[in-house]
Formats: sequence, structure tokens, C-alpha cells
Amino acid sequence: MIQLGLRLHDAEKLPVEELLPLVRQKGFTCSHLALSKLFKDLPCTTAALTPGYANYLRRVFNQNGIDIAVIGNYLNLLHPDEEYLRDAAEKYYAHIRFASLLGCGMVGTETGAPNREYTFCPECRKDETLSLFINRLKPIVRCAEEFGVIFAIEPVARHSVYDPKSCRRVLDEIGSHNLQVLFDPVNMLDLDNVDHRDELFQEAIELLGKDIAMVHLKDFVRVNEGYGLKSVGAGTGEMDYSAIMKYLKKEKPFIYATLENTTPENAAACRQAMQDVYDNA
Repeated sequence: MIQLGLRLHDAEKLPVEELLPLVRQKGFTCSHLALSKLFKDLPCTTAALTPGYANYLRRVFNQNGIDIAVIGNYLNLLHPDEEYLRDAAEKYYAHIRFASLLGCGMVGTETGAPNREYTFCPECRKDETLSLFINRLKPIVRCAEEFGVIFAIEPVARHSVYDPKSCRRVLDEIGSHNLQVLFDPVNMLDLDNVDHRDELFQEAIELLGKDIAMVHLKDFVRVNEGYGLKSVGAGTGEMDYSAIMKYLKKEKPFIYATLENTTPENAAACRQAMQDVYDNA
């Protein structure tokens, strides 16, 4: 059975104590928690992430029957500024410690771009950029090992880890059982590969399948702006999740799969659409 969840900052703008019962009523049993995006009126500094805060949240989530599948902390380890990098590392360490206190087994991140803007540039695809990312990731993974937390990286077509092969290289070079993959199929797409996405997803399963710890579910539509693809709620665009769900059903029992880019109005329908694909896989 798959465990379907919601990225909480896509839900209604309510205090968490009021929000979680609504999320549960819509059929979700787990969540993606990004502290700074959900708790606008509370500090999310490293100093704020105390055991008391963690245990309070843990009680609230448990009371509503919702697991925290992952804490998202999406910072740029390829940023050129040393002060930013020191601060980012401390935030990763604090989120890993906080996850362990929360009873959440995973902290998730994307993999950066070598500029201040965190935008695609030709250097994203260079070997030396990937090597730099690996070197900067190593101490964070070591921290995850110390706290017994999975640190999960998410390949994104326009970041430094952009395809299954580059992701496999990161996993192999770091060589830690605490480094795994947060598989977001749509994030691996761009205009260069979107029409060959089935082959791409099959390659991802072959190269990364054993290390996939969690899945993000969303959809896409083609647009005449940005980089040509726009993320939308699962089941409302071009994606066919049949093959991916078949794999998950066979090989990943009870895996967490959280929906992204939903709205409060369509979240329940998107969840049901994904449940139907899974049930029929």
C-alpha cells in the first residue's frame, strides 16, 4: 500500500492545529513539512529548533494521524559565497537534528546551481560542478549518519544533479547508507527530454531504484514561458504514472508519496487520481 501525503504549504493557510484535521479528512496520511514556508509567524532559525518545539509538533501530528514523511530544507550548496555556505550547512545540521527529535526519518533537498540566483546555467552540467557538490554534501551526510536520519537528494533537470547517471555518481562517491533519493519524476523533465520521459523514468528506476526512499507526485503542462513546462497537481496534466506506480507497488511497500503543486480545492481529487492509478497498476 502506498502512503499518500501532501506538501503542507500547498494546503489551506491555517494554524497547524487547525490545518492537520482538514488534511486528514481529505485522505492524506503523511506530509512534506517545510518549516519556513508553513510557519510564517514563527522563527525557523537554527536556534529555534529545540527539543520542545520538536516534541510539540510531534504530538500535534500524532494526534491527527499524520506522519511527517520528510522535512524539506532546500538550500544551495553550490552558492559562491562562503558565509552563505556556512549558514546553509548549519541549517542542514539543525534540520537533521530536528528531524531525529520529531520522529521524522528524512531531510530532503535539491542539489543547487553554481550561482547566487539558484538558476540554470551551462556550468550545472560540468563534472567539476558535480564534484564540488559532492564535496560539500559529504559533511552533511556524515551528520545524518550521526543522528540516524536519511538525507535524500532530489534530481532536477536544471540543477547540478540533473539525471539518473549524475545522481548515481553522487550516491556511489559518497557511499553512505544514509544518503538516498527523493524521486520526483516531473522535476527531471525539461523540453529536451519530455518527449522521451518513459525511457528516462525507466533509467531512473534501474539506476536509482534501490535507493529511492520517497516520491513526489505532481504533473506538468507545456507553456510558452519559463523553461516550457509548468508543474501542476497530479492527474491534471500530461503525466502517466502507470509504470512508476507498478514499480512502487511491487518493490516499495508503504512508501511515502507526497503530492506537490496542488491547491486546497483540488488536493483531494489529485490524491484520489493517484490512488486510482496505484490500485490499477
